[in-house]
Amino acid sequence: MNKLSPAIEISGLKKTYKKTRKSPAKEALKGIDLVVPRGSIFGLLGPNGAGKSTIINILAGLVVKSAGTAKINGYDIETKTRQARASIGVVLQEISMDVFFTPFQALENQAGYYGVPKSERRTEEILAVLGLADKRDSYVRQLSGGMKRRLLVAKALVHTPPVLILDEPTAGVDIELRRQLWAYVRELHKNGTTVILTTHYLEEAEALCDKIAIIHNGEITANEDKNTLMGRLDQKTLVVSPSRKIKSVPKTLNDFATQIRSDGSLAITYRTTKTKIPELLERMHSANITISDLRTEEPDLEDVFMALTYDRDDA
Repeated sequence: MNKLSPAIEISGLKKTYKKTRKSPAKEALKGIDLVVPRGSIFGLLGPNGAGKSTIINILAGLVVKSAGTAKINGYDIETKTRQARASIGVVLQEISMDVFFTPFQALENQAGYYGVPKSERRTEEILAVLGLADKRDSYVRQLSGGMKRRLLVAKALVHTPPVLILDEPTAGVDIELRRQLWAYVRELHKNGTTVILTTHYLEEAEALCDKIAIIHNGEITANEDKNTLMGRLDQKTLVVSPSRKIKSVPKTLNDFATQIRSDGSLAITYRTTKTKIPELLERMHSANITISDLRTEEPDLEDVFMALTYDRDDA
């Protein structure tokens, strides 16, 4: 396979779920175009019902698309199904597995499904790196929710896929497991694995991803490098600590979004293309405010996400 081909290449992807007795037909995907570069950690973000899981389920072969094309590692999911499936590992959000197997048996069976020869299996290695070695021979039904989620990740890795999709992998797990999982994801990425991540923990996407696409109402609303996306919001906040406590926002700052925080600091949000810090400092000087300290705050991914997915019809 051409090493220059994208990890994922989607063109005109549509999915309409047929109406049922309880619900009308729903157009979940409205002609998605999306390219995931090889070797990236790619964030696919969006509110509930936006279409993220539909895309993942189509790539995993769990949902049949209505129109369009999708390729994994250069293999079309319809015409090169076997090669496409072998190129991807998927960790779905729902925990579903046979509770009467042990983790060792579960990984061995999964490797067998993919035709991995016994001499090439990495069962013990994968159990160790995901902190499951001491649970090797316990029944899955005896594992905690966090351990079961680790096992889901382990099963997705048995055939050493070049593309790994993680759908809300840290939902409901403790901080320690979250840190361990992300450390392992970074290690996989360093060794060449392309990682696609969906998460509602936007701080995770901000820390891990180098490219991010945002989907809303079945359409891609942004698909950019993380830093470019973060720069979409033309605003910063200047946080000023006055040397003397102030009781109200000075009139000189009324044309800015300004508030007095609980610690007594003055937070002034301004548009960077229209206002510069010296102007703000001059306005505070005119209001006889003496400054003991100041700092600026940049918008985070949550701010960008809300700006791109906020539906005015919901207001």
